[in-house]
Amino acid sequence: MPSVFTWQVRVYYEDTDAGGIVFYANYLKFFERARTEWLRATGVSQHALAEEDGAIFVVKHASIDYQAPARLDDVLDLTLSIEKLGRASVQFVQQASCRGVLLASAQVKVGCVDARTHRPRPLPPHTAAKMRAA
Repeated sequence: MPSVFTWQVRVYYEDTDAGGIVFYANYLKFFERARTEWLRATGVSQHALAEEDGAIFVVKHASIDYQAPARLDDVLDLTLSIEKLGRASVQFVQQASCRGVLLASAQVKVGCVDARTHRPRPLPPHTAAKMRAA
């Protein structure tokens, strides 16, 4: 069973739409932040990855299902786990919930590309090892 990383985010006014609920596209931002915090927690610096290894991550695919709304001042629990770690990509399962209620779930595939050419490249071995160990 893959390990699950959890990170919290509070819903601010700027995250909501005219109806007072979180605008649907903001879940992508929340999920991006959770992946960034997960990388930090595993010891991967995206800045160092780009500068020292010449590699960056790009989202190749995202699929989101929405189950319930989040509202202003809610504290969301964002979770992620690796579904599949490939040679040059990582498939994540991510969820947003509030007080135990599932709000949104997503599958996000992130590819590793050369920072200069933006062509696919293998994950640096030390980065892949840290991801496997997380």
